[in-house]
Amino acid sequence: MAHAKNHDYHVLPPSIWPFVGAVSAFTMLTGGILWMHDMGPWIFLIGFVGVLYTMYAWWADVIVESQSGDHTPVVVIGLRYGFILFIISEVMFFSAWFWTFFKHALYPMGPDYPAVDGPWPPAGIETFNPWHLPLINTLILLLSGCAATWAHHALVHDNNRKDMANGLILAVVLGLCFTVLQGYEYSHAAFGFAGNIYGASFFMATGFHGAHVIIGTIFLFICYLRVRAGHFTPERHVGFEAAAWYWHFVDVVWLFLFASIYVWGQ
Repeated sequence: MAHAKNHDYHVLPPSIWPFVGAVSAFTMLTGGILWMHDMGPWIFLIGFVGVLYTMYAWWADVIVESQSGDHTPVVVIGLRYGFILFIISEVMFFSAWFWTFFKHALYPMGPDYPAVDGPWPPAGIETFNPWHLPLINTLILLLSGCAATWAHHALVHDNNRKDMANGLILAVVLGLCFTVLQGYEYSHAAFGFAGNIYGASFFMATGFHGAHVIIGTIFLFICYLRVRAGHFTPERHVGFEAAAWYWHFVDVVWLFLFASIYVWGQ
């Protein structure tokens, strides 16, 4: 009885994953710098694989903790607050790309521009028509968000695991469609990443969003596999809740990208 747990907190056992993750991230950073100096991508790829494995193993441990009953209401609140802070950091991350796009659009400067009233987009840049493929991609991503909401509603209000699984797999398929169409759009771009500030801003902003779509699609697919394995209940589904929040964040960022870069940026 002296060692009986009399609190709602989960005291974590010693874990190697923070150390492995830090070493892998440092290896990836060092490898990226060496890659930029024409020393090959291998060190970067080793670090990248280490980061991916750390994410897989660490989150697998978190799932085991959840299924073991360690995620008490107090712990769940901490997990939710932590994920909210992560989303806020992502908002700041994308704010930087919006900042650089608007800065160069409103005040284009550089060796090829006058100090004021330079053209935007730069001369010779042929932008995408926002009402063709970008609009289709917008509808696809919004429909995917609706499918994720359907899955959440099916779990919380009806405890209908079949509809939840169907909603998740539909969201995943639509996310994959978005990624394929984004790649198709990139392959038909009339401008490149290098050589002009418009291309650099465009590909950095939309490219990082595309990376988040891929991550979010994997996130939702893992939730689908967990549903098939019998995980999640109407009362205990913080992992799926985090995935849904992340996916809706990706939706909102794309709406801002579509309105600012594709429509206004013309």
